[in-house]
Amino acid sequence: MKNMRKLLALLVSLALVFTLAVTAYADYDYAANARIIRSDYTGKTVILHSNDVHGHIDGYAAMAALKTRFTEAGANVIVVDAGDFSQGTTYVRSSKGASAIRMMNAVGYDVATLGNHEFDYGYAQLMENLKEARFSVICADVYLDESGETILPATTVIEVDVPAAGGEEDARPLRIGFFGMETPETATKANPGLIQEISFATFDDLYASAQLAIDSLKEQDADLIIGLTHLGVGRESAQNGYRSIDLYEKVTDVDFLIDGHSHTVMTSGEKGEPIQSTGSSFENIGVVVIDNEARTIEDNFLMAVAGLEKDRNVAAAAKKIMDKVDAEYNSVFARSKVFLNGERESGNRTEQTNLGTLVTDAMVWSVVSAGGLEAYYSAPVVGVTNSGGIRASVAAGNVTKNDIITVLPFGNTVTVVYVKGSELLEALEASTFSTPQAVGGFPQTSGIEWVLDTTKA
Repeated sequence: MKNMRKLLALLVSLALVFTLAVTAYADYDYAANARIIRSDYTGKTVILHSNDVHGHIDGYAAMAALKTRFTEAGANVIVVDAGDFSQGTTYVRSSKGASAIRMMNAVGYDVATLGNHEFDYGYAQLMENLKEARFSVICADVYLDESGETILPATTVIEVDVPAAGGEEDARPLRIGFFGMETPETATKANPGLIQEISFATFDDLYASAQLAIDSLKEQDADLIIGLTHLGVGRESAQNGYRSIDLYEKVTDVDFLIDGHSHTVMTSGEKGEPIQSTGSSFENIGVVVIDNEARTIEDNFLMAVAGLEKDRNVAAAAKKIMDKVDAEYNSVFARSKVFLNGERESGNRTEQTNLGTLVTDAMVWSVVSAGGLEAYYSAPVVGVTNSGGIRASVAAGNVTKNDIITVLPFGNTVTVVYVKGSELLEALEASTFSTPQAVGGFPQTSGIEWVLDTTKA
């Protein structure tokens, strides 16, 4: 019982809200899209990109080694990220995202945009973390309420020297312009109390923010314009037109989009749009090849990280962080007699699960056992959390603090709200709009029995 109470208390202290949907193109063909690195990339610029790393910091060593390999083959190499690097494992959560910045510095990233999970620790903590960044961080669609200005520069331009024909004086440098886009869903996926001073462009304003950034890059004589878009192509984003494919349709003069958010593995959009995304957790590294003299994109593909070489220095930096965290978080403090289901589908996003019940039971237990509801204890006490906040399963057997933080990585707190039954019913109906399709808003509950009829509107 003592261990179970510890488990319940830890679950409560890490109660998690909101997340993103994961999609994947099941027909992705690695054999057709992977490329062998040529021995000579002279006259080329290679953009290496990641997205949705989610704290898998051991993958940065592969990125660094790939950067070295392309450089040795004669390429100018630019390394970029499309967001969600600050959250996902204990290795970055324990530092509130700062260790991710340090790892990206070690690789030598050049540009990044923000993902919704960059705001999990709050706007103030994010800006404090970014003080350490030795790379440009850009975002065109998040604004300070007080001034109306973007919280970060909307764009940046990287110049690449291009030798003139005949080896004489250099020709005009190749100018590659980048703009960054954050999903408007961040406003509801992050703790609203921690992002009160900022606003996210929505609907037509989202496209207008992007076009304004693109036009600015044109005025800066950019030869190529590339978006780092943390928008994705998922079902949840489709409702409001917040996908990267929607953005591409609505704006002009974009050459390529490097996308994130939906964890999709793709080298082009469903209609052939020039959009590439690597999936998540460093399963792949994206490659975009530019011909410097022609000033055009000539190729794009993905490389599976499994089997790639690792840079020793970057691997050592990751190991130092991981060893320190493991020493603190990997001690066993409880046991579970059963598998606790934290899967997405079929699982927490489609039905009530035992892990969802444990989390919400813990929420109720925390406020009742602490005496906060003694005066109201005769009234019904209901626990509700969104399933998208449950990020992993717990295997039967030993349970560590790291297991719990992997399930609930965001460190949110329990809030007590007094509602009428009609208001609770409305919330449940709104949360299950997509069922039986999986959606992160599907409610896991405690202290209530309810039936969902998916045959009704």
